[in-house]
Amino acid sequence: MQAGFWIRLGAAILDAIIVGIPLAILSYIVTGDFDDNIITNLLSFLYTLLLPVVWGGYTIGKRICGIKIRKVSDLSPPGIGTMLLRNVVAGIIYAITFGIATIVSAFMVGLREDKRSIHDIIAGTEVVYEG
Repeated sequence: MQAGFWIRLGAAILDAIIVGIPLAILSYIVTGDFDDNIITNLLSFLYTLLLPVVWGGYTIGKRICGIKIRKVSDLSPPGIGTMLLRNVVAGIIYAITFGIATIVSAFMVGLREDKRSIHDIIAGTEVVYEG
């Protein structure tokens, strides 16, 4: 069963709390600056890119919420190419549209029957409940 908007948002919030805040604090300790810290941004990017590849489609927040990313084509966990499409290519689209595509994606997850967002369609993925 596909995961909807609220559970996906909850997983993202958990990731931000469990991973994002400690990364920001660590970066502050190392650099002495909270503003626009490249270390925090890089580590956050690597977390969202690599953890689902090595952990079978999960991030920490997704695991806690009982959801995971998988490929639509064969229902397997995402590989590095899939996650690059999902994060980098979609991120470029979100940036080019000044965030409008992000809002459209949120509505897509909330309203589409298959609960797939723009980045899911680009990468050929879906977010589903485990099991």
